[in-house]
Amino acid sequence: MAEQTTQQEINQIVWNACDTFRGTLDPSQYKDYILVMLFLKYVSDIWKDKREDYLRQYKGDEKLVDRKMNRERFIIPDQCDFDSIYSKREASNLGELINIALEKIEDANKAKLENVFRGIDFNSEPNLGDTKERNRRLKNLLNDFANPKLDLRPSRIGRNDIIGNVYEYLIGHFASDAGKKGGEFYTPPEVSMLLAKLLQPKPGDKICDPACGSGSLLIRVAQEVKNENFSIFGQESNGQTWSLCRMNMFLHGMDSARIECCNTLTDPKLIQDDKLMKFNIVIANPPFSLKKWGAEKAVNEKWNRFWRGTPPRSKADYAFISHMIEVALEDEGKVGVIAPHGVLFRGGAEGKIRQQLIEENLLEAVIGLPPACFYGTPIPVTILIFNKGKKTKDILFIEASREFEKGKNQNKLRDQDREKIINTYKAFKSVAKYAYRAKFEKIKNNEFDLNIPKYVDFIEEEEEIDIVTCQQEIKNVENELRKTREEIANSLRELGLSK
Repeated sequence: MAEQTTQQEINQIVWNACDTFRGTLDPSQYKDYILVMLFLKYVSDIWKDKREDYLRQYKGDEKLVDRKMNRERFIIPDQCDFDSIYSKREASNLGELINIALEKIEDANKAKLENVFRGIDFNSEPNLGDTKERNRRLKNLLNDFANPKLDLRPSRIGRNDIIGNVYEYLIGHFASDAGKKGGEFYTPPEVSMLLAKLLQPKPGDKICDPACGSGSLLIRVAQEVKNENFSIFGQESNGQTWSLCRMNMFLHGMDSARIECCNTLTDPKLIQDDKLMKFNIVIANPPFSLKKWGAEKAVNEKWNRFWRGTPPRSKADYAFISHMIEVALEDEGKVGVIAPHGVLFRGGAEGKIRQQLIEENLLEAVIGLPPACFYGTPIPVTILIFNKGKKTKDILFIEASREFEKGKNQNKLRDQDREKIINTYKAFKSVAKYAYRAKFEKIKNNEFDLNIPKYVDFIEEEEEIDIVTCQQEIKNVENELRKTREEIANSLRELGLSK
């Protein structure tokens, strides 16, 4: 049996392949080429592995094997696999050949991959340079992915989700390098895991992320179901990020995911019977305080999502929150949203919407996370949990911003930090210096301000000072100082240096 390739080896090989573009393109640009090539290599290796299995099973009967292959989960047309493209790496029109192969793969798998590669041009002169330079870079890229150790067949990598892991490993690195732009579409895995555990999706649930980015948060929440009895939906406005999400879903075996490319706030596409679709679980890490989100169209919009009030033009936080609550199923839907702390206390239109949500008894928990947990922003953030099946009018506040692993560029929630948050949320009880179960009256008295320090007193009390003991310690220090001065004076006299 061939030695299996490890997760670490695959991660390193693919990360090294990024050297083809470093220094010439921004990571937010070259990530598409790297991730598409990884996708192509993976589906090609799976295709090759399956064909070899059938050839052995049917004793080399090519016609029977071809019929079986045409019924597989996906199809790789002739001459469109990675090995065929690699064999043409010296061609003068290499970028064009890669584009043609990807287009044919799309056409052969329309239900799963339609339009996924259309926005990624391997023959782009602005991105990859003139013909000579472009061919050089693409040849280097193919050589990197042709590394014999990068064998992605199940017989080499096993049945673990290695390819999905390396995909998210790369997306995470690109998000870190790309700064704020990357942070807009990627949620750190430990935060995704926390949100998944908090919302506890169950078999049969419909799960939606209306700002799904590359899909990592949506996948993590769906995996919490622990079986395949769920359906997932997403919306993403950036075309290239939408493509990454579709590929990410495919690599995680979630082919049936419905991911729409659209602007959730101005033109939602998850529609059924001319109404917004409803979901059991709605989660999102939307871009923080997005400006120019379409407030001018919100007043008379068809879906009546903003009936509690129109969020300000300069901040879309409550626009996303309003949408998420409207698409959560009545009497049972749960919403988990990651947002900047400003949503807890800002006034004006946001304050009125916040008050309305609390008076409707929809808000269940407010959880403060540590600063610098997210790529591209050092600010601390909060998780808001809304529950349309809420059984109490109380709201739980959790101050979890002080417990984390400090990193050079990014802080991280440790396993024990996540477990403490989850257990506290499940218990729904006050914990000294950490959590507070607030009554509606207290929140009302605070004028519906949800700023966590108003509810969780996490400032450590200073020890009482014993005045008598302190005075005695001062006397002791003074006596020691007097003795030391006398010793110095005696030494100076013996040396004949004193006056």
